[in-house]
Amino acid sequence: MRTSQMLIPTLKEIPAEAEVVSHQLLLRAGFIRKVAAGIYTFLPLGQRVISKIEKIVREEMDLAGGQEVILPIIQPAELWQESGRWEVYGEEMFRLRDRHHRPFCLGPTHEEIITALVRSEVSSYKQLPLLLYQIQNKYRDEPRPRFGLLRGREFIMKDLYSFDRDEEGLKESYAKMYRAYSNVFRRCGLRFRAVEADTGAIGGNYSHEFMVLADAGEAEVAFCPACDYAANIEIALARPQNKGRQEEIPAKLELVPTPGCQTVEEVASYLQIEPTKIIKTLFFKADGRLVSVLLRGDRELSHVKLMRYLGCRDLHLAAPDEVKEIAGAPTGYVGPLGLKSIRVIGDLEVPYMVNAVAGANREGYHYMNVNAGRDFELAEVADLRQAEAGEPCPRCGVPLERKRGIEVGQIFQLGTKYSRAMGATYTDPQGQEQYIVMGCYGIGISRTMAAAVEQNHDASGIIWPLSIAPYQVVVVPVSNRDGEQMAIAESLYYELQQAGVEVVLDDRDERAGVKFVEADLIGYPLRLTIGKKTIQEGTIDLKWRESGREIALPWEGLARRVKEEIENVLKERYGR
Repeated sequence: MRTSQMLIPTLKEIPAEAEVVSHQLLLRAGFIRKVAAGIYTFLPLGQRVISKIEKIVREEMDLAGGQEVILPIIQPAELWQESGRWEVYGEEMFRLRDRHHRPFCLGPTHEEIITALVRSEVSSYKQLPLLLYQIQNKYRDEPRPRFGLLRGREFIMKDLYSFDRDEEGLKESYAKMYRAYSNVFRRCGLRFRAVEADTGAIGGNYSHEFMVLADAGEAEVAFCPACDYAANIEIALARPQNKGRQEEIPAKLELVPTPGCQTVEEVASYLQIEPTKIIKTLFFKADGRLVSVLLRGDRELSHVKLMRYLGCRDLHLAAPDEVKEIAGAPTGYVGPLGLKSIRVIGDLEVPYMVNAVAGANREGYHYMNVNAGRDFELAEVADLRQAEAGEPCPRCGVPLERKRGIEVGQIFQLGTKYSRAMGATYTDPQGQEQYIVMGCYGIGISRTMAAAVEQNHDASGIIWPLSIAPYQVVVVPVSNRDGEQMAIAESLYYELQQAGVEVVLDDRDERAGVKFVEADLIGYPLRLTIGKKTIQEGTIDLKWRESGREIALPWEGLARRVKEEIENVLKERYGR
């Protein structure tokens, strides 16, 4: 393509709405434009990147045995009512009615539609296993769409669904997708970790998220640098780190005044103790029922772990007046002593806390030297806290690390959650009817594009991985008014096209500096510059965007050499 004929509306200034690097650069470099909050148009350069990511995904899904379908975006409510998710999915679902007032939704995901399809077409074990996938737009009414393509209300997604005879078959399908996803993100040039994850609204028994490590990530990952343990911080195993303090001798319980001290920090400062000595008492409403949770003062609760333990769908902090009614004191002065009419659950570390400090359930007072078992009963304990950086890996003992990550894919073992609810069965070799065992596997195509920019950029702009760059090469004549320069540029442009190289010729009547700046902003992996030295010495300057490596090469035969180098890089760094 010639730049003079392309729609590339670059911007000099950073749009005020753009908070993260990928959002800023994709707007500035002319890849996307905002239509409404969380809704974007993909311009020609953006569409080329999306198409390349989709091509990689299709190749890996097909190699794993997937078959592509196209499922409807508009889905009837009755299918979601069959699965039990119509009422519980929440406000993120876009709901609508047709002219006959029948309820529908815009598909946020497609488990119901695909299950209905398979139950009507599959009846025998001979038709299983089956892997069906699609690449399509999804719709979720995010309460706070932000970060451009990282959290939108309309986004492009690949979702594959596996259908097997039994759990062993599901595990095999899951392993196939795990390998395929690893290949996809490696081929896209991303640095990622596969981490154990919560199954959330999709459901199922087991899940992994594929996280691109980047500061803009909304999730945190705990991982071990020595072994393969990695998990979303919401579910990362957190073992007690205070067992060694058991030798401390329990002291006499003591009531002490703590005027105006309601937070952990205030109590610790007033009593001149470490937050590790404080028992933090929290109150929640779980599906409408009050529950109390005990944590060490310096720890953060994992809401996902608590919801899993309680088996609840809705969890939120109890209102101050509810806390005061049950404990007899305002928030900040409550503790486990004397809590009789409420379920109390302690984190695994709480039983090992000796001579701790806790609220006295009396405004302005705390107890010192509180010990579980002596001063209050703790019938339930569970892993409820977030794992911290530096504590031992639960598998090998090496200190854990924590980093932010962008979720670009997630895979789930669903089991019979949907097939049982919707009656999707098959007949086994003995003639018995069995529920189909399912898995589902999603990749955020548009989010992968943004994640690539988050990981690959500098102060000048985007640095696209060669495998997903909109074009591989840009040819830049320093002056398009110089006939000799333009003749060589045109010749090289033609030769590169004939060689199968994806090339852009910047034939605009602009200063060379402007062309260089925009080439760096857009992120073309390879720039070929034709200037006076080309005329005088017969060489063309070749510069790689990623490394900044620059070399002058003879222009004769350069197209073939560029083609070979691109192929070598693609093979060595990105595979296939």
